[in-house]
Amino acid sequence: MAVDIFAEALKRLDAAAEHSKAHAETVARLRQPRHMVEVSIPVRMDDGSLNIYTGYRCRFDDTRGPCKGGIRFHPNVSAAEVRALAFWMTFKCAVAGLPFGGGKGGVIVDPRKLSHAELERLSRGYIRAVGRSLGPDTDVPAPDVYTNATIMSWMMDEYSIMVGQRTPAVITGKPVALGGSVGRDDATARGAYYITKEIETIREWKPESTTVAVQGFGNAGQHYARLCAADGYKVVAISDSRGGVYDANGLDIPTQLDVKNSTGRIDVASGKEISNKDLLELDVTVLAPAALENVITADNASSISADVVMELANGPTTSDADQVLFKNDILVVPDILANAGGVTVSYFEWVQNRTGDYWKLEVVHERLKEIMGREFHAANRFRRKNEIPMRTAVYALALDRLAEAHEAGGTCEDYSRG
Repeated sequence: MAVDIFAEALKRLDAAAEHSKAHAETVARLRQPRHMVEVSIPVRMDDGSLNIYTGYRCRFDDTRGPCKGGIRFHPNVSAAEVRALAFWMTFKCAVAGLPFGGGKGGVIVDPRKLSHAELERLSRGYIRAVGRSLGPDTDVPAPDVYTNATIMSWMMDEYSIMVGQRTPAVITGKPVALGGSVGRDDATARGAYYITKEIETIREWKPESTTVAVQGFGNAGQHYARLCAADGYKVVAISDSRGGVYDANGLDIPTQLDVKNSTGRIDVASGKEISNKDLLELDVTVLAPAALENVITADNASSISADVVMELANGPTTSDADQVLFKNDILVVPDILANAGGVTVSYFEWVQNRTGDYWKLEVVHERLKEIMGREFHAANRFRRKNEIPMRTAVYALALDRLAEAHEAGGTCEDYSRG
């Protein structure tokens, strides 16, 4: 039976509400998106035929600022998934302290089957379809699954044509030459790496005896493995959709990166070939699920042996699995904190676009490290004080911040007086 991803998201809200100061009205508002559109996108194919694709854009909540969230091109995109991801972005921006709300978009398509020209026509068609809902002060998209800087540049250009002026701040994750920020390419992984270093200090880990397994060797997984390995951690296992490889002595990550990026596959001959299921159950210090949703469930949670689960992917752990991991004293750094480095540097890009003041790489890294460390320690203090799972603590802190904005205009008690 398929997991209802939006219902799973709302379970996080209900759990957080038990430990938050938020008014019931705020919780009720956050159970539904502010705005959700479904659009059809006609695309003329290279052979002259016409395909019509279905796309979505959700602005879940904009109380703290313009909505922020990626656009994914994937065959399994659905309205429920887009709503759930926009919900998570709402809380992710709040927990990172960013002046953004949450949004998300997607198109039901396998972009690997499109030519470069067809992909551009689809990207521009999507923006024409949803563009009236976008804007630097309204909704600011970014890359997500199977979208990239080139696609963002097409989308920014199409929006600029629509409004009659160049508008780089309408979208983030662009090429640096077109207003993108340095440091955006590895920001998601780098944010998680900075949190890992904070945990290392607390738990007094020694890098050379700290083992890491990364499920999903895409952009975030590759950069996280690279940063950990460069710091002396032993990355003992990696995997992609075809399977994985394990070496107890540590994999040669630079070589794996070269092989993956030149062939599209990881080098399974360099160690013991393992399945994605086996990788999740390895006895390691840090397990980093960096693929798609719902890979740690009630069925396999009791087999997870890692000390820390660092959620680079969105929604890799179900709420039922969370309870098992908490009972087994496994620290889960939830997605809305662990992978918030991406949206944080997207915020930096948006600020730079609006001011015209572009930062050096070391400034981006310094500011990202400060934010990730600050918010991790805030959540960890809340977790320890209330003896609750880290995920609940993170959501409760985000909900408190959202409540401040929602309730600034009054609640039912204010309107019932006198």
